[in-house]
Amino acid sequence: MTSLPRTFRHCTASALLLALAMTSAQTVMAQSVPAALQPADAHHVVATLSATGVQIYVCKRDGDKPLAWAFKAPLAELYDASGKLVVKHGAGPSWEASDGSKITGKVLQQVSNTSEAGAIPLLLLQATKVGGVGLLSSVRYVQRLQTHGGIAPAQPCTEEGQEGRSPYLAQYVFLD
Repeated sequence: MTSLPRTFRHCTASALLLALAMTSAQTVMAQSVPAALQPADAHHVVATLSATGVQIYVCKRDGDKPLAWAFKAPLAELYDASGKLVVKHGAGPSWEASDGSKITGKVLQQVSNTSEAGAIPLLLLQATKVGGVGLLSSVRYVQRLQTHGGIAPAQPCTEEGQEGRSPYLAQYVFLD
């Protein structure tokens, strides 16, 4: 029996993650956002998007401590309710919409995801730089909610500089 080509396996895995992300979008709307992640001066929701991607970790040594995984960057695609790719998320952290608008941000608040063990924290980020005209041009805050997965790899890192990728799902809410 021949194995499936790697690209096909990747596409199939991405499709399954997207389907789960789209299903969890409805759950997010039903759950309340922790008070620590609600900016007082946000006026309205610009977009709520489902993300599927990876959290990238790098193997590092912290002083005399043994090698350990350290967060490096996210890499994700964000989809609207119809399944259309709308925004790409990367290092910085940064978000770039398909219309060319983009933002970078900084973390203001972090809250543990108490509803799912092994999930990365929920976040409130503030936009620090805005570029282009379009969907993201008025965004001042970003909430990362309903996280699934994404924590550092379970396998030990054995070589400094080694990278590990952990799949994750989340909801991103863009606020102005």
